[in-house]
Amino acid sequence: MASFFLENQNLIYIVILSILLGIEVISNVPAILHTPLMSGANAIHGVVIIGAIIVMGHAQSDDYLALILGFLAVLLGTLNVVGGFVVTNRMLQMFKKKKG
Repeated sequence: MASFFLENQNLIYIVILSILLGIEVISNVPAILHTPLMSGANAIHGVVIIGAIIVMGHAQSDDYLALILGFLAVLLGTLNVVGGFVVTNRMLQMFKKKKG
């Protein structure tokens, strides 16, 4: 386990710095912009679905862990994309003129 951390030390630093930077950026977003940004980010998660499908396609047929994790990534990514579109559609409905 320690050898993994030593071999990937630079990558681990990048992940930690990315997390800290993400927290700093998100905490400075005004509340009025948070929902539109999050719905757009959720819709962009189609990239996650494509990546999961590619990983599942390259997995060995007897590697059940990779197949299960890939399936879960596709499922959760799809839920995230659909949720992003639903929230965006709901926000856009608020700006339409009401009939009557």
